[in-house]
Amino acid sequence: MAAGELEETRAQRVTDITDEPLEFIAPITGYEKEPLVSLEQATKPLVKILPTIESRVYVAKQKCRKPADNLTQDESAAIMLYTMGWQPRNESQNGITIVGGCEASEATNQLHSPLGLYIDEEGTMFIADQVNQRIVQWKSVAMSSEVVAGNKGKGDRLDQLNTPTDMIVDKEGNSLIICDWGNKRVMRWSLRIDTTNGEILISNIRCFGLTMDDQRFLYVSDQEKHEVRRYKIGETTGTVVAGGNGKGDRLNQLNWPRYIFADQDYSVYVSDCWNHRVIKWTKGAKEGIVVAGGRGEGNALNQLSLPNGLFVDSSGSVYVADGGNNRVTCWRKGATQGELVVGGNGEGSRPNQFNYPGALSFDSHGNLFVVDNSNHRVQSFSFEKNELL
Repeated sequence: MAAGELEETRAQRVTDITDEPLEFIAPITGYEKEPLVSLEQATKPLVKILPTIESRVYVAKQKCRKPADNLTQDESAAIMLYTMGWQPRNESQNGITIVGGCEASEATNQLHSPLGLYIDEEGTMFIADQVNQRIVQWKSVAMSSEVVAGNKGKGDRLDQLNTPTDMIVDKEGNSLIICDWGNKRVMRWSLRIDTTNGEILISNIRCFGLTMDDQRFLYVSDQEKHEVRRYKIGETTGTVVAGGNGKGDRLNQLNWPRYIFADQDYSVYVSDCWNHRVIKWTKGAKEGIVVAGGRGEGNALNQLSLPNGLFVDSSGSVYVADGGNNRVTCWRKGATQGELVVGGNGEGSRPNQFNYPGALSFDSHGNLFVVDNSNHRVQSFSFEKNELL
């Protein structure tokens, strides 16, 4: 049952399948020919990602009171798993300014042409405050900002940055990893209170975007070589995982790659800015697959203009900050056009407008955060999830 087919948003439970309409429920792809096992055994691999599933199994078996076809209670009980997403918002969706929002400023609570954004599990936000040559940390609990890297003016000393564009938090190393674009280097900056200098991890790279997978491999986009490389921490050469075949618009090329997202299968999604597309490279692939845009620059829903930040949810939907169109769109897996999420109301500074959106991310509560570059602010948008159990 698709979320859009529900007449109202409410929790849905199937307590006893024999009391429900007789409809065919297809097994998960790949399980059709597997032997019939207990529900506990079948769901055991899911415990890590669904910690409460064991209690759901118990409830399902207890509620399956009238097994049919001579099946035991254990054989007949079932759990249906749903993939949930956010319904695209209409153009009236208004954002709330979290950081910045006044004129460009060096004040700690203000920003100047911000670009990158990272949100950790506690909701702490890190912002690449580009023209102020610093990284700003914003804690939602304290409702306050502080500088955690740079802020010593533009320069190439180890305590300085030059046009920082993106950063992530390496939790294991308790440090920031920063794209220091103007200095053509990737920096590591400890998050300890007494830290004043960074250290160089990678040199001679026109890095713009970066991300890290669950194996602590670092992915960095290089705008001069039009490629994305994967690095082990401490490694300086890396391996090309996207592009690397010169500047161009073929499926094995990139043109000014910006932001990156790596999923759980180690596929890499790249905002291929001057090709006006988002392209996905599966692990080991020699060329990419266009998953958003790729139909020339434009403002139709099947087009993008200078795409920036991106986020891919568990269902494979791609959320894109469509920079030149001042909007965020969502491209469902396999879709040929996007759906408007927020923005799309022209360039401006109203709560439902952007002026060149940069990075974007979701927090653990499903709130969307968008860096609004030329409005010198970060905007937050709240969404109601469809509740399906």
